[in-house]
Amino acid sequence: MVSQLRPALVSFIALSVITGLVYPLAVTGAAQMLFPWQANGSLIMQSGQPVGSQLIGQPFDGAGYFWGRLSATASIPYNAAASSGSNLGPTNDALLAAVQARVDALRAADPGNTQPIPVDLVTASASGLDPHISPAAALYQAPRVARARGLSEDAVGALIARFTEDRQLGILGEPRVSVLLLNLALDGRE
Repeated sequence: MVSQLRPALVSFIALSVITGLVYPLAVTGAAQMLFPWQANGSLIMQSGQPVGSQLIGQPFDGAGYFWGRLSATASIPYNAAASSGSNLGPTNDALLAAVQARVDALRAADPGNTQPIPVDLVTASASGLDPHISPAAALYQAPRVARARGLSEDAVGALIARFTEDRQLGILGEPRVSVLLLNLALDGRE
C-alpha cells in the first residue's frame, strides 16, 4: 500500500504545483508582457484616475446620458463579481415584468419618442455586464439626450457615429457603441 501511496502523493503535489502555481504565473506573466492594458482590466483613465472599464458597463440614469443594457447582476448593477445572466425564459413572468418596466421607463423619459424600442435597451446581456449598446439603441436615445444637454440631434448623432465600433475582424459580432465612452464625450472628458 505504501508503494502505491508515495507515487500518488508525489503526482498530486507535482500536478498541484504545476497547475496551481507555475501555469497561472506563466499565463499572468505572458498577459502582462503581451497585453498589459487588457490584463489590467482595460481601464479608462482620466487625470490619472480610473473612470471605468472598456469591458464592464456602468449605470447611467440621468436624462442627459445614454443608458446601457440592463444588468442582471445581483445587489448592485454591473457587479463584475456577480456576473451572470438572468436565466429567465421568454415566457417567464419576471422577465416580461422587467421588460415592461424598462419600456415604461424609456417611454416616460421621452414621451414624444414613438420609435420602436431596440431590444437591447430592454433586455440584459448574457453576462449582465455588457458595456455596449447597438447603434439603433443609441439613436433611439439621441433625441432625449440632445434635449437634456441643449445640443442638436445632429451633433449627438455625430458623436454616436464617432463612437460606433465595427464588427471585430469585419465579421464577428455586430456594430456597437460604448456607453461609457459616449457619455464621457458628452461630458467633454473623452
